[in-house]
Amino acid sequence: MIVVDTNLIAYLLIDGDQTGSAEKVLLKDEHWVSPLLWRSEFRNTLVKCIRTGLLSLDAAFRIMSEAESLMAGYEYAVVSGDVLSLAGSSSCSAYDAEFVALARDLGFPLVTTDKLLLESFPDTAVSPARFLAC
Repeated sequence: MIVVDTNLIAYLLIDGDQTGSAEKVLLKDEHWVSPLLWRSEFRNTLVKCIRTGLLSLDAAFRIMSEAESLMAGYEYAVVSGDVLSLAGSSSCSAYDAEFVALARDLGFPLVTTDKLLLESFPDTAVSPARFLAC
């Protein structure tokens, strides 16, 4: 089981240059977990894709449904105090700190491409390449 951030979910389900890497991560570990926040962030990503013409509204609905199916049963609430402590002791947003808090709480790595998370929490966050190399 691994914690994934919204970017990795998006890379998996929205075709792009990072899709192959995300697919390899899924093949290595198909049990992805995330804080409940992923839903709001993912919807926002889909809206941006609609507005830039990358996706149609119908495609966005289909992709959101796929994402919800992928993550069903693997979404967690996080402890606010943990999030505030992590965000307060780093340059990361509280949003990003939610993923770190969940990874630490569950004892699983956070697989992310977010450079700030990787730099701020090297004991918890790993890149897809590093995860795949293990």
